[in-house]
Amino acid sequence: MIPANFDYVRAKSLRDALNSIGSEDTKVLAGGHSLIPMMRFRLAQPGKLIDIGHLAELKGIEAKGKGARIGAGCTYRELLDSPILAERFPLIAEATRIIGDVQVRNRGTVGGSLAHADPASDMPAVMLALDATFNLRSKTAKRSVAAKDFFKGSFSTAIAADELMIDITLPAPPKKAGMAYVSFEQKASGYAIAAAAAIVTRSRKTITGITLAITGVGELAYLADVSGAVGGHGDDAALDAALANLTTGVDVGGDIHASVEYRTHLARVVAKRAIGLALSRAG
Repeated sequence: MIPANFDYVRAKSLRDALNSIGSEDTKVLAGGHSLIPMMRFRLAQPGKLIDIGHLAELKGIEAKGKGARIGAGCTYRELLDSPILAERFPLIAEATRIIGDVQVRNRGTVGGSLAHADPASDMPAVMLALDATFNLRSKTAKRSVAAKDFFKGSFSTAIAADELMIDITLPAPPKKAGMAYVSFEQKASGYAIAAAAAIVTRSRKTITGITLAITGVGELAYLADVSGAVGGHGDDAALDAALANLTTGVDVGGDIHASVEYRTHLARVVAKRAIGLALSRAG
């Protein structure tokens, strides 16, 4: 299909972009891989597009203490090419490698994906596991929102209509932590039917900490409580027990790709594999 008519504005600067947004009829265009298909099917019909994909103020990946700062306009390709992220946050690269295809990774942006908040996208779970903070700005104010408070539901976030995500800050990861991302994908789209991001620390053979985030299962990515596995050695029985209530309280989605029962099962499978793989990588 052909999109409905719209006005296109290429923002000259971040200030220009902030001055142009705020109305319900306006949408922001970064990489466009989520918005443009919706416009083609007329699921979205904005009257105006504000193009911010080229703005230098939204680019750059740099060390921030022992953590990192990622510009919201950085492409997936730039995430993969960053030596800082590869060294400090290998979880990001592991998840990014399976996002879309080469074209999507070359054009799609991390901030655009997070702001879109597709319940089956990969990056929300990664940012939850890494305890990221999203820095937002309007033309009159700045504020920061923790990843755990950012995602409100399917395609719904804490970003106000007059705000843009400027960058993402990541705290230093736990020392010698192992990280892993495991996804069971829908092959045609590449989106997760169920996926898990895990960060594990250990002392000798004993697990001292686990952070686990799940995506693709319900209306939004979420942090799961697997504290029952802490203090153990990560054996099958202990992990199965810790993951028994993985989807309790979650409205698990059923569709043509996976029934509620099957998706619930897959969530436990990917979570267990991610924890096991992260544990094997912990030093």
